[in-house]
Amino acid sequence: MPRSKEGNMKAAKKTVIGKKVATPRTETVTAKGTKTKEATVKKTTKKAQAQGESSRLSAPVFDITGHRLGQVTLPKETFGGKINEELMAQAVRIYFANRHPKMAFAKTRSEVKGGGRKPWRQKGTGRARAGSTRSPLWVGGGITFGPKPNDKKLKLSKKMKKRALVSALSQKAKLGEILVVSNLEKLAPKTKMAVSLLQKLKVGESTLLVLEQNKKNIKLAMRNIPDVNVDLADSLNAYEVLSHKNLMFEKLAIAKFQ
Repeated sequence: MPRSKEGNMKAAKKTVIGKKVATPRTETVTAKGTKTKEATVKKTTKKAQAQGESSRLSAPVFDITGHRLGQVTLPKETFGGKINEELMAQAVRIYFANRHPKMAFAKTRSEVKGGGRKPWRQKGTGRARAGSTRSPLWVGGGITFGPKPNDKKLKLSKKMKKRALVSALSQKAKLGEILVVSNLEKLAPKTKMAVSLLQKLKVGESTLLVLEQNKKNIKLAMRNIPDVNVDLADSLNAYEVLSHKNLMFEKLAIAKFQ
């Protein structure tokens, strides 16, 4: 049977509608494919960045003779944290403020000895009236609003101290100013041996040596070297880290920061 005009028009509409519906489906599929590709690329870049950061968080290891033994991985929680410069500046300022106690003391007119007698009578002398020779207006008298001992100290919370220390260590790790020495307990308690070790490591200028625990032979070897200080890992603070150019860790002390 031949189709009528109305039937032909309906069939044409169906084919057109089918084409319109079919084209966006193929587009959505391609869009999803591109999205998945972009997601995989982002994941791979993030993994590469993480691997790069982990490879950076390492420090060279030397022995007491100055020979390089390899590298040691630094804990990411301590040496790979976010660097907060404002918090580090605040920690340094508080350290300096609490470094020296405020013990200055000046006497007031009531604390200066003498001056109980009126110097001259109130009227008739032609001079200004005076009641005591220990007045702040007189030489040898008291001081008005003079300094007094102050026991007030600035404080940082434990979390802020920890974050400031992490920021300082992370900055040193980022700049590559950290090295590790193994078997440091075998170092002879002689300044000559310590100086030769520092010369081989090329860290003689402004160096902080961090130990796991107190070791007398290392302190005796380092105490007469200028710009070289020794501290324990438990008592380390942000100011000491930032005030030295190089950080030299005992290998056993790295485990204290995990």
